[in-house]
Parts: sequence; C-alpha cells; structure tokens
Amino acid sequence: MKRILLRSGKSPFDVFPVEEALHQDVIATNSGNLIFSDASHKILQTPGTEVVTNGMRTDVAAAERINEEYDAFVVPLANAFRPSFEVSLKRLTRLISRLRIPVVVLGIGAQAGLNYNAARLKPMEESVRAFVSAVLDRSASIGVRGEFTEKYLNDLGFRDVEVIGCPSLFMYGKELAVDKRGPALSAESRIAINGSHSAVQKQGLDRLIERTHARYPNLTFVGQNLSDARQLHWRDLSHPNAAVTAIPTHPDHPMFRQDKVRVYVDPVTWIDDLRGYDFSFGSRIHGNIAALLAGTPATVLCGDSRTLELCRYFEIPHRRIDKQTPDLDPAQLYEEADFTGLIGGHLERFERFTGFLDRNGLENTFTHGDGGAAFEARLRSLAFPPGIRPWNDTDITSLTSRFGWLQTRISELTLDNAQLKRELERRAAKATATGSTSVYRRARTAVGRPIRRALQSGRQ
Repeated sequence: MKRILLRSGKSPFDVFPVEEALHQDVIATNSGNLIFSDASHKILQTPGTEVVTNGMRTDVAAAERINEEYDAFVVPLANAFRPSFEVSLKRLTRLISRLRIPVVVLGIGAQAGLNYNAARLKPMEESVRAFVSAVLDRSASIGVRGEFTEKYLNDLGFRDVEVIGCPSLFMYGKELAVDKRGPALSAESRIAINGSHSAVQKQGLDRLIERTHARYPNLTFVGQNLSDARQLHWRDLSHPNAAVTAIPTHPDHPMFRQDKVRVYVDPVTWIDDLRGYDFSFGSRIHGNIAALLAGTPATVLCGDSRTLELCRYFEIPHRRIDKQTPDLDPAQLYEEADFTGLIGGHLERFERFTGFLDRNGLENTFTHGDGGAAFEARLRSLAFPPGIRPWNDTDITSLTSRFGWLQTRISELTLDNAQLKRELERRAAKATATGSTSVYRRARTAVGRPIRRALQSGRQ
C-alpha cells in the first residue's frame, strides 16, 4: 500500500462539531481551502493508495518520520506566493529540503493585482526560488494555477512549470455539468453571494450586496473566513475583521438578523446546499467553484490575479470587480454567463491534470480506481453538521450545544491545570531534595551575563 501525506486542514471523513471545528481551525482560516484539499484527497485515493492528512502542520522536525512512513508528500496550494505567506513558505521549504521522498505541488499561485504586475513580489523572490528549487529537486514539474504564475516562475528561471488550474474542479473527474434552471432570474430566485472583507472595504462589494438584497429577498451571503464563522456562531468580535460592519457576517448587518448568512466547515454540506440555488456570484473563487460543482451557474467578480488567472484557465464566467457599479444586477450576470468553454474544455483540462499526476508518479481514482465511488459512499455515510447560521436572539435551542461545549472545555482545562500544578510541585520538591539551583537562578545567570557584558561595553 502506497502512503501519501497530504497537506490539508482535515480529512474529508473527519466530522467535527461546529465548536470544535472553530476551536481547532480545521479550515485553516478559510473554508475555501477544504474545497481543493478534499478534491485532492478523493482524486489520489485508489485501491493501492492511502491518503493521510497532515492537519496543515509544517513540522520540520518530523522530516525523518515522514521519510520513513510515506511514499510521497502532496501539497495543494492556492495563492502561496504572496508576502503575507512568506514565513509559512520558508518553513515549508525547510521541511521539503529534508525530505527524500517525492514532493508534488498542485495548483500553486502568485498573487498580484489585476494588471499582473509582479513588482510587489520582488522582496520575496529568494524565498520563492528556494521553495520551487526544493520542490523540483523532488518532482518532475510544479503545477501552477494559471498563466500569470507560469510566467512569473518562467521569469525567475524555472522551466519545469505546468499550468493545471486547481484540483477542486476535478472533484468529479471528467464530469462537470452546469445548467441554467430558467431563462432569467426573478425576484423570487434563490441567489448566493460571496466576498471577502477586502472586497467589501475597498472594492464596493458592500453597496452591491445592499442593492442585491433589496431586489432579491431570497439572497444568502456565504462567508469563508474563520472570523466569519466565529461571528456567526459565537458573536465573537475580537478579530480585526469585526471592524467591517458592512459585511453580512457581522451581527449588526440586516442579513445577519434575518438569518441570511452561512459559513460551512465541510465542503459536502456546502456543495449540497448550493444545489438548491439558482445562481451564485461574488469575489470568492472557491465559493463560486462550490456552486459550479453543485451544477449551479456562477460568475466570479475578479479582484486580483489569483482569481483572474484561474477563471481564464477554466473559462469560468467572470468580470473585473473594479469595473462594476453598485447598481449591477445579478440578472444581467446570469443572462451573460456562458458555460460553453467551461464545460467544453473540461475533458482536455482534466486529461492535462491527470497527465501531470502521471508524470509525477501519482495514480488517480478516475484512471486507476473506482472513480471515487467508495469515497462518495463513505462520505454519504457520515452525518456532517449543517452550515453555521447566525446566532440570533430568538435562537434559544442552540444554547444547549454551545454551553455544553464550553462546560466540557472548562472541565478539560481544570484537569490540565491540576496536572500541571502537581507536576510543578513534584519538580520543586525534587529540586529541593537534590539541592539543585532554582530555575529562576539558572535563568538569571544565563541571561544576566550577556546583559552585564553589553552594559559594560556601552560604558567604554
């Protein structure tokens, strides 16, 4: 049995109560991550392959254990070439550099503006080169999201670069069907809208949400951030995102009070719910890919290179968000949305993706397995929690689960605290009995000497 270690927040088969999912951050701050990691898990799971999630941990010290226990390390990534991810990228590079097994990267992307100007990435070029070099030392090629990332890496001198898009749209293999269920949207249509805090703050999405809600009362906002989920479930406003009151996940927003907001911690419930909608649109690429996987028409409002290059590659209907006005009507987007390229080119893109896997020594369930039947059967046998809903004043029944979880956590922490106290007392007694120097005195000696030397040199 071949064993693959997959970088992902959780296994598709892990069922967490909402409270525990948020406590452990199984979505790795953004539930969109689970769309492509679950797809990767399904695609790679064959009769001769076991796929194991690493829980998103990058434990450099675990390199030798990984070498011994696994046959490959597969890393699905999104916009990893961005300044805010550089520290994580360096840590991932250190781990990969210690591995002797194949390392395969699926769908990594560089993040820049809609003009594809990579100038903002200049300060992190050394980190990007080190990462890509480490990967290519252990694989035949590196898989990137689209044209911009391909050119970016080519310009850095790398040639073994393949555009493969994102694994998420290959969740069902060769099959991808998206159908308009009516000739046009009406006031009664069920519409899902999505977007980031940045799009609300800086790109006018707040006004678009407000106008759309006024026209379409059956509108639902689908958030993706961990902070969104905590606002809905706990009314937790401690994160800086809470300053953005114009986003529907904020408790002060009218859509929050009207129970028209959701956040999902499992792709299966997310996709299932979107099957009941007529249309989806907004700035979140994986929020709209979830709709497309559900067969629901979707249009992406692109706000940066990472969404634009992916839409261009897959031929997903899209518009630049900076070209839109607040009076944009989703009925117009729906009417204009043409899925001919998305559906017509899917087989070719799928074969390109599986060819990439073949060249990197990875089997896939659609060519070498049962097409994901066992995966889907196991998934459907599990009871996942529904999408997180706003905690409103009238939602009394949900207090039981929330307070029950809090009480359990208090009990666990009390036991942990008592154990730590006993351990501290035991060590203190042992130190007294042996006459050893106290921790405080050892620390004072270790830290004090260099400080005294620095002070003395300052006087000279």
